[in-house]
Amino acid sequence: MKERKKIAVVIPRFGLVGGAENFAAELTARTAADPRFDVQVFANRWRGAVPGITLHRIPVIRFPRTLVTPSFAWFANRAVAREGADLIHTHDRICEADLFTMHGIPHRLWVRDVRGKRMSLFDRATCVVEARLVANPRCRRFLAVSSITKEKFIGEYGVEEARVLVLPPGTDVSRFSGIDRERNRAAIRRSLGIDDSTPILLFVSMNFEVKGLDYVMRGLAELKRRQPPAMPVLYVVGRGNEGHYRRMAEELGIGRHTRFSGVTGREQLDAIYRGSDFFAMLSRFDTFGMAALDAMAASLPVVLSGNVGAKDLVLDGVNGFVAGDPADAKAVAERFVRLLDPEIRRRMGQEAFRTAGGQSWDEIARRQIEIYEGLLAI
Repeated sequence: MKERKKIAVVIPRFGLVGGAENFAAELTARTAADPRFDVQVFANRWRGAVPGITLHRIPVIRFPRTLVTPSFAWFANRAVAREGADLIHTHDRICEADLFTMHGIPHRLWVRDVRGKRMSLFDRATCVVEARLVANPRCRRFLAVSSITKEKFIGEYGVEEARVLVLPPGTDVSRFSGIDRERNRAAIRRSLGIDDSTPILLFVSMNFEVKGLDYVMRGLAELKRRQPPAMPVLYVVGRGNEGHYRRMAEELGIGRHTRFSGVTGREQLDAIYRGSDFFAMLSRFDTFGMAALDAMAASLPVVLSGNVGAKDLVLDGVNGFVAGDPADAKAVAERFVRLLDPEIRRRMGQEAFRTAGGQSWDEIARRQIEIYEGLLAI
């Protein structure tokens, strides 16, 4: 039997709450199941032991904050060099790697264009480490979670397009298969005090402002002005400035058509997905948007802004809609109107489920392993 190839996976937090953390954990666990690979994870924090994976703790200097990124990068590369690796796959900024998965856009653009802030010393240090990694000749491939991420990265660093591949997150469609949709629809409507014929427009986020809850509300208010035969209820799940958005709903005249649940557990959230009718995410900026893929896995057609990376999976009018400008309430309302038709929702929901089925974690892991094979020439 050939000697196993040592894969070093680097990420500050492994398997903890967060898109990048879960992405790395799901794919790394599947890679470790391949007998050709000896997987070693280098992280500062993790949730617990993972079968087939060796974990190495990487220290971080947290004060002054300027040293957080450089210290993790230096200690991580030092530890990887000590252990040895045939391939280094990093999910964060370090000094040297063969493969870099970009879960966000270049840090300078994030600070300037998304946050609208001035560069701090921490930001400048992070940018330096990032630029050094990109310029390092060992780093032969870059993985972007969406076409938005890819475009921003190429625009910032001028990397050849052939070196930047898109590998989006996956999902687990089986998590919804054991949930009785009709029973959930009835139970959720009872809890919300609405009748069985009222459609539920679902919004899920831990940051209402960035994910565009105000745009969703304005689109719903525009829909109400058109006096549709069945006015949907907007069901808001997650965390944000709830008081502010409750007042906004009242001012827009949709207070009685809006409900807030707060943060829910995974099991309850899955039941909410299965009991809803369609989903909206009109983010100001989102490198991917996992909630959109989860909604598709639950057979919900989605309405996304052109700023959401998950739009790569949407065939407009087939499994959802892309509303290019989320601030255009009339355009958003037009998409909502289409989805008030039960037959259109059913057909598009089926297509959304098919799309999500092609994005299983097993399939995404298979594609990542193909990239490993190419870099390792095996």
